[in-house]
Amino acid sequence: MSWFKRSKKGILTSTEEKKNIPEGLWYKTPSGKVVETKELAENFYVSPEDDYHIHIGSKEYFEIIFDDNDFEELDEGLKPKDFLKFVDNKNYKDRIIEAQKKTNLKDALRSAVGKSKGKEVVVCCMDFAFIGGSMGSVVGEKIARATDFCVKNSYPLLIISKSGGARMMESATSLMQMAKTSAKLAHLAEAKLPYISLCTDPTTGGTTASFAMLGDINIAEPNALIAFAGPRVVKDTTGKDLPPGFQKSEFLKEKGFLDFIVHRSQLKNKINDYIDLVLNRPLRP
Repeated sequence: MSWFKRSKKGILTSTEEKKNIPEGLWYKTPSGKVVETKELAENFYVSPEDDYHIHIGSKEYFEIIFDDNDFEELDEGLKPKDFLKFVDNKNYKDRIIEAQKKTNLKDALRSAVGKSKGKEVVVCCMDFAFIGGSMGSVVGEKIARATDFCVKNSYPLLIISKSGGARMMESATSLMQMAKTSAKLAHLAEAKLPYISLCTDPTTGGTTASFAMLGDINIAEPNALIAFAGPRVVKDTTGKDLPPGFQKSEFLKEKGFLDFIVHRSQLKNKINDYIDLVLNRPLRP
């Protein structure tokens, strides 16, 4: 994400003017297109000039999905612990504190319940800004509790994945979340409640190998990177040249890994259409 300061279109020559410009007034996409951040937010955080879906977090996704951004956060107090006393070039405990201060989040996933187009839905959304959206014990526990909440109240579930994979600082405990979340989602299926998995850029590693690909319907945003391992690792393992864009959502849809790709401006409508379809409700206009 590339931000720079500007007060209006055109180049500023006054140093004093530059000092008084608020942060984040403009956004520059990877293709070089520039858009005002207010316009960007009004356009579902998609650049109107090149249709680039910028990276956003749970705050923005909740704004898009919940009616009037009205929701109740679930299990807000859960925090990760450094139970292994893990150290690489930095203590894991210090990494947690640093990430919490930087992002104002407690961990890499937030779960909430609210109404979307007038219907109750539970949404779990990952935040890549928190240690690369890595899946640790808190992520797994929040998904497990959100699933139990859905079963208890007969609510559908949406999980929005944006992750670098399992959190290595929690070692095998992190990997156990793959089995834990998969088992809980099986309970949701037994209760005949819809589970929608939305893969965004990037969705990789243990997240892809578990709950991100277990939806009753698996959908993705345009041009999202969805993979288990990186392209170099895959090439070294298979010993073969790989087709261009083989880990992008368009390629995966073509090969049957995804049901459809949804533009962010249509995300709320598409999710609700699917829920209505599965629960045999009349589709709304």
